[in-house]
Amino acid sequence: MGAFQPDPMLLNFLLLKEFVYLPVLAVLALLRGLVGRGAARLAAGVAFVLAVLGAAAVIGPGTVGLQGGPVVATAIKAGNLGGGMALPLLASAPMLASAFLPGVRWRWIDALHLLLIGALLTMWLMAR
Repeated sequence: MGAFQPDPMLLNFLLLKEFVYLPVLAVLALLRGLVGRGAARLAAGVAFVLAVLGAAAVIGPGTVGLQGGPVVATAIKAGNLGGGMALPLLASAPMLASAFLPGVRWRWIDALHLLLIGALLTMWLMAR
């Protein structure tokens, strides 16, 4: 009798969603915020703050050794909203908007963001 073998697609999706997506989004938003102008810079700043807060909610409590309490419970609830997809998609919304606002520069940031969100959504659909 074989041991339980989780689907590799599910494992890759969880890795992307939990540990990769929001930090990479934060870097892309920071770059857009540094080089963009006007409304594009503002939208990227919002995306950066949401990505950092989202990553802190998902990764933070376990990283700093917090085991319980209201802060940890709130962070876990935030991380689990929408099956864990709410935080990444919410943080991506202003970044997507920044691509269409005045002052956008370095279009390759948008291409990388689209690849990132496309990978997340594709893996999510395949893992379901």
